[in-house]
Amino acid sequence: MKLAHIVFARQAALAVSVCGALAGCMSSTPIWDKHMGEALRAVTQAQIIDPHAAEHAQSTSGIDGTAAASAMDSYDKSFRAPTPSPNAFVIGVGSGTPGGGQ
Repeated sequence: MKLAHIVFARQAALAVSVCGALAGCMSSTPIWDKHMGEALRAVTQAQIIDPHAAEHAQSTSGIDGTAAASAMDSYDKSFRAPTPSPNAFVIGVGSGTPGGGQ
């Protein structure tokens, strides 16, 4: 019984020392640091089709500036003063009349 314990202890010590030596030689952090941010830059560039599109292309939306400004103003006003609902607890329940409002 003592011999098996000693053999196991020696093998464990050898394994720990080998792992410690290998861990000291391995340094992947400089490699990771050198390539830090490449994925973000690649995804950002993939989302940009033509960064100078406004300089050489005409607008194809078909809406003039006055109508666009008016649409943006009404959209902005809808968030400043939203229409209040009559009762927050019955949204989507029904009309509230017997027979389904018929």
